[in-house]
Amino acid sequence: MPSVGVREILLVLVVCALIFGAKRLPGIARGLGAGIRNFKGSIGAPGEDDSGPGDDRRR
Repeated sequence: MPSVGVREILLVLVVCALIFGAKRLPGIARGLGAGIRNFKGSIGAPGEDDSGPGDDRRR
């Protein structure tokens, strides 16, 4: 499988700028970054309603 080079990355950026507009791209990137951080945080930290083995809390 061929590797992705600088030309391919530039082509994708130009197509995205044409589709979404240059003014909306930073907002889209910010939202994508926040979503990834949120996803990583939810995987690493146990939730409040998750009870592990040996948990003595009663509801």
